[in-house]
Amino acid sequence: MSIGNSPEDERPFEDVSGDDRPSVGRALQQARIAAGLTVDDVSNATRVRLPIVHAIEADDFGPCGGDVYARGHIRTLAKAVGIDPAPLLAQYDADHGGRPAPTPAAPLFEAERIRPERRGPNWTAAMVAAIVAVIGFVGFTAFKGDDGGAGSVAEGATPSTSKPATTKPKTEKPEDPKPEPSDSAIAAAPQDKVTVQVSAADGKSWISAKDHNGRLLFDGLLQQGDSKTFQDSEKINLVLGDAGAIQLYVNGKKIDDDWQPGAVERLTYTKGDPQVG
Repeated sequence: MSIGNSPEDERPFEDVSGDDRPSVGRALQQARIAAGLTVDDVSNATRVRLPIVHAIEADDFGPCGGDVYARGHIRTLAKAVGIDPAPLLAQYDADHGGRPAPTPAAPLFEAERIRPERRGPNWTAAMVAAIVAVIGFVGFTAFKGDDGGAGSVAEGATPSTSKPATTKPKTEKPEDPKPEPSDSAIAAAPQDKVTVQVSAADGKSWISAKDHNGRLLFDGLLQQGDSKTFQDSEKINLVLGDAGAIQLYVNGKKIDDDWQPGAVERLTYTKGDPQVG
């Protein structure tokens, strides 16, 4: 139940401070009564709880919860009853050991500075990374496209432009000392030369062939089904590692010698053969 709902019924308490100036609470009470306001009116206008208003007017600032809150309530109540709060605040500070020291700015600043900052996604970095990826992909595609274009040009080139490409391997490949005559050349063997065709008809065989100057024309293994043809102006010297596997044609004529399998034969043929020289 509130007291002093009617300003006329309120009786000021006796000021025993010995000072002509009323206390803070008494000054607020007198100003309220002079303004024709009740404690309920002031509480409703300031939203300061009713018990606190009664305590302050009785100079009991304990319920305020500290000097900072007490000063705030004094300022609020003074404005509500129409008086200047500055003298009351100065009087309160003098009665309660001075004005409260302000909170140091540096610690507040430090606390604000080190407070974790909530950051959203870094869209700028994401866009830069996406642009770099697109540029890299375009560059790679262009590089691959250049390679493919070169291949298509080579495939679609005209015969005149493709001839150097086809003739280049031939220049790099070692040429035989003398071209080997075809089967038709053996059938019509020239009279001024000796032509010898060696075929591995019945198996593989190692052979060696030299011209009349002793120059080596061939030295290697003939697999079954392989054949070699040699031609010289005077004579051909042969060594057959397995004569039984070899079939010979000399100057267009077949040699029917009965060589044994595994036999090694050393043969020489000239322009006047098919007789063995």
